[in-house]
Amino acid sequence: MSPVVAGVLQFAALAVALGLAYRPLGDYMARVYSSDKHLRVEKWIYKAIGANPTTEMRWPAYLRGVLAFSLVSVLFLYLMQRLQGSLPGSLGFVSIPADQAFNTAASFVANTNWQSYSGEQTMGHVVQTGGLAVQNFVSAAVGIAVAVALVRGFARSRTGELGNFWSDLVRGTVRILLPVSVIGAIVLVACGAIQNFSGIHEVGQFMGGSQQWNGGAVASQEAIKELGTNGGGYFNANSAHPFENPNGFTNLFEVFLILVIPFALTRTFGRMVGSVKQGYAILATMVTIWVGFTALMMWTEFHHGGPAFDLAGGAMEGKENRFGIGGSSIFAVATTLTSTGAVDAFHSSLTGFGGGITMLGMQLGEIAPGGTGSGLYGMLIMAIIAVFIAGLMVGRTPEYLGKKIGTREIKFAACYILVTPALVLIFTAIAMAMPSTLTSMTNTGAHGFSEVLYAYTSGANNNGSAFAGLNANTPWFNTSIGLAMLLGRFVPMVFVLALAGSLAEQTPIPETAGTLRTNKPLFTGLLVGTVMIVAGLTYFPALALGPLAEGLAS
Repeated sequence: MSPVVAGVLQFAALAVALGLAYRPLGDYMARVYSSDKHLRVEKWIYKAIGANPTTEMRWPAYLRGVLAFSLVSVLFLYLMQRLQGSLPGSLGFVSIPADQAFNTAASFVANTNWQSYSGEQTMGHVVQTGGLAVQNFVSAAVGIAVAVALVRGFARSRTGELGNFWSDLVRGTVRILLPVSVIGAIVLVACGAIQNFSGIHEVGQFMGGSQQWNGGAVASQEAIKELGTNGGGYFNANSAHPFENPNGFTNLFEVFLILVIPFALTRTFGRMVGSVKQGYAILATMVTIWVGFTALMMWTEFHHGGPAFDLAGGAMEGKENRFGIGGSSIFAVATTLTSTGAVDAFHSSLTGFGGGITMLGMQLGEIAPGGTGSGLYGMLIMAIIAVFIAGLMVGRTPEYLGKKIGTREIKFAACYILVTPALVLIFTAIAMAMPSTLTSMTNTGAHGFSEVLYAYTSGANNNGSAFAGLNANTPWFNTSIGLAMLLGRFVPMVFVLALAGSLAEQTPIPETAGTLRTNKPLFTGLLVGTVMIVAGLTYFPALALGPLAEGLAS
């Protein structure tokens, strides 16, 4: 079987698996966030944190809950790292330096999981499992909670109440992320991933020195790392490491975990607003972009550029033989079109256009299907922009799901789509103007610029992957990327929740003959075009200096 056919069959199998999980998981999540009943373990948690799960919150209170919980999480994780040398199970590792501890705490709380360190040489068992893995769960649950709050904004009327943040956070963790992660971890262990709390082992001599490997609770962290679209690896090689991702089946299974909740949330959205067709329209938009990007990535990576590529069957540099070009291409697109950032291949070794595809996937806002929760609310923001554009073309006041899209709503949506590009481009410009940046870049020219642009694109979009030729473990990069991650995560949430509150206060508008049918293929096409044009106009000059220039020169 040719590598191209194998890659296509893998993609087809993945699509079928996602299709089978779509309805049951989406309907289940809709029931979770619509139920007024609380499990016993949830009641214990509410009592422990002093929260009343039945109290409805308006958007400012909901936002305060998000920010307060996230601030405490940053401080807790920062202190754990700074005190690692005094903690049991540290494997002899010292405490993390202040700038790197800040960067890591910001990264995991922001659902970014950017890592400027080698996990197996830096973090002990307590920090890995009690700190990083815990944030993998709760940061993902925060994203889903904010998305559900926006959906309630569309579904409710004549009230500013969006639900209860603490209830949404706990339910997302206990009823969705935890049980699915347990199943995922069991599958990974059965397929060869490790799960233990052993120490450091010497496994033999290697080039005149001893070679060492760490044990760890890898499978459990790997499952939530992918399911929660987190991406931080237990080992520096991330999902290219055989302890995390042993074979081709686990590779495809991990991609399934990455995509299943973001896709299924469109079904949840349709159920909660009372029209599954609206969910299908959003799903169709996400699928169109995902399929298109995967096809482009496979084409550019399988494209033969000389005798070496001919012998290898494509661009095999930086890729694992056990995954091949097809599996690596599927993984790279999935992880950058979501806020996952996990890698099973060296993204810096992708072809010029291949690296550009991963970068553009993040620059779209990671909405196809995006992160857990963040992908849905990001796409709904773009849907509002699309109906606004359609309204301008026909001279009619735009509306979406029976809600008028007025000046206030458009201002919130516009602010949302401007925050992340501003962070990416401003931080990249400052970094490129600093002489010290040159010492962190492995490459010069277009690829060197791409390393820096990719770093801030990944950080501000809460992705976490990297063109690893860049040494980001410096005070400047640790601090600036840490700030980009926090601002890129929480500032957009302010506008999402403000928009949700504004929509929830409105009185529904009845449909008329002039109402734009947002559940039809025409709207899907308009939405795809809006997403591509907004990202293209924003980032094209920067992309032209980096991956486009590199691709055209190769």
